[in-house]
Amino acid sequence: MSNLTYVVTPEGGAAEDAVILRRPPTGAVLATAHDMAREHRVISALVPTPVPVPRTLHLCTDTSVLGAPFYVMERVVGLHVIDRIPDGYADEPARRRAIGEGLVDVLADLHSVDPVAVGLGDFGRPEGFMARQVRRWTQQWEATRDRERPGLDALAARLAETVPTTQRHGIVHGDFRLDNCLLDPEVPGRVRAVLDWEMSTLGDPLADLGMLHVYWPQAGERSVAGQSTVTALEGFPTRAEVAARYGERSGLDLSDLSWYVGFAYFKFAAIVAGIVARSAAGAMAGKDTAGYADRIDPCVERGRAALDDGAI
Repeated sequence: MSNLTYVVTPEGGAAEDAVILRRPPTGAVLATAHDMAREHRVISALVPTPVPVPRTLHLCTDTSVLGAPFYVMERVVGLHVIDRIPDGYADEPARRRAIGEGLVDVLADLHSVDPVAVGLGDFGRPEGFMARQVRRWTQQWEATRDRERPGLDALAARLAETVPTTQRHGIVHGDFRLDNCLLDPEVPGRVRAVLDWEMSTLGDPLADLGMLHVYWPQAGERSVAGQSTVTALEGFPTRAEVAARYGERSGLDLSDLSWYVGFAYFKFAAIVAGIVARSAAGAMAGKDTAGYADRIDPCVERGRAALDDGAI
């Protein structure tokens, strides 16, 4: 479950006085998965960098106030693109290309930030990050296994045997995609804010690029992971163009990118398999999980293709 986000307007205040409050979900949650102080810390550290983030205003760890820790940040006015682009915003292909290129540039800028220089040198354990990620999501899948899925098992084994060497440690967002950003309402290529930092850590930057590829369907493709198909519109860069621009801006060698794409599809398949298992056990009451099971095998196939053929 994601952290909860509220727009808070002071009593008697105007809309422009509103701020954003973030807190953990209600009910039983894992403190490590919904650490408000950690999320507040990474956003605060990035404020003076080229990475666009909201300015943090206050962190409250006193649970007697709202029943859980929370933090407050400024409200950034921006366009939140999920399933469609509003009419009149980016009607021309060149403006849609600008949106895609702007996202890639922000991701490369994030990965260029020196964690030590911004006070995040102890924000994670970057050594062995990808090997731990493969183990973590393999264990997640095994813990929620509801049926035999030999393709998923085989993909996990191949990933574990072929983990590439990390070129550079950096700040990893963990869920970087179009709908976790706010776009400038007037300038499509400008990102006003990157949101949802709850999965951020120190690790291998290419993990973010691999996951971005999962969330980047291109023309003629169906959405195998249930993601938005906005990036399939004419003008958006292809995944190959995304990779080329990122590589040029970050300076990282992308010869192993297909492994990271394969891992991203594996991770997504493991997450969805867990949702399907919990739904079957009656633990997802009120959540629409129809069709989730149909996403697993296509994700496994995309992951296998990435490892076999270098398909990104």
